[in-house]
Amino acid sequence: MDIPHQRLVYFRVTLESGSVRQAAARLDIAPSAVSRQLNLLEEALGATLLERKRSGIRPTPVGEMLLEYCERRGALDESFIASLEAYQRLETGTVSLVVGEGFVGDLIAKPLREFTERYTGIQLDIHLAGTSGIIEAIIDEQAHIGLMFHERTHHQLRFWVSSPQPLMAILPPEHPLAEEAEPLTLAQLSEEPMAMWDPSHQVRQMVDQAFHQARLRPRMSMNTNSMAVLAQYVRSGMGITLLPAFAVARDLEAGTLVARPVDDPLFLRSQAHMVTRIGRQQPKASVLLLRHLQRWMQAFRGAEAPSLESAPAGGDQPTPLP
Repeated sequence: MDIPHQRLVYFRVTLESGSVRQAAARLDIAPSAVSRQLNLLEEALGATLLERKRSGIRPTPVGEMLLEYCERRGALDESFIASLEAYQRLETGTVSLVVGEGFVGDLIAKPLREFTERYTGIQLDIHLAGTSGIIEAIIDEQAHIGLMFHERTHHQLRFWVSSPQPLMAILPPEHPLAEEAEPLTLAQLSEEPMAMWDPSHQVRQMVDQAFHQARLRPRMSMNTNSMAVLAQYVRSGMGITLLPAFAVARDLEAGTLVARPVDDPLFLRSQAHMVTRIGRQQPKASVLLLRHLQRWMQAFRGAEAPSLESAPAGGDQPTPLP
């Protein structure tokens, strides 16, 4: 049953005022208008709501139930308005991200710390996934924001910002190739023991493609699905790996690892991408986080981000990699 809100207002004001005439004066309308709305309310409920006593108008048993309903509904309205205002002030809300493991160090360090310190009521949900999982989570609206490397295009993905992030040779500082002035060649890298992502990983597929096109075979000594394993493998001096520099930014700053450019067109064309779903209305907190990460993450710093308001309906699609 749909009870018009205005009739409930007339009912409550009449009870509070003690008479229809005084209620009409408070509402600045004719008493007949108040009486008519109360009659319509009684007809809809099939019961008398008010009865006249010496002390004034009193609610009947059904009127008591309706009054309790009015109070609960009013409390719900007030709670909703308070929640809405808190949400709009960014005091509450949840933003979900799905990211490739290589982004974790860059993401969790300073960028997210500053965001969470400023917006203490915003909860962040962060999950790791490969490229396919990131695309699926964004398309199915399981996450607001995706961070991925070496993209696959999708007609429902909007590339909020893309940043060139060449695939680099990651070496221990004492490695002989760490001092090379010129970009390293695949021939040089093929002579070194190497740890890489599992063959199903997008970066590994790019590496395999590059070596195949160069008619070279890398010395794969370890396969893994762990970014931590790749970094520790190189730190321990067991060999080298291939990663974008932002994935090991803290090690590079600390001098525990060294990144050297590689002379290969595939590696030079790789990019990091921040993606959202085309057509999904992003909450205010999500838009602020997109802009914050674009400004402060090393993977995206300096890259131009389109305006949400001015973006074309189809979104900006990257050029597919071979």
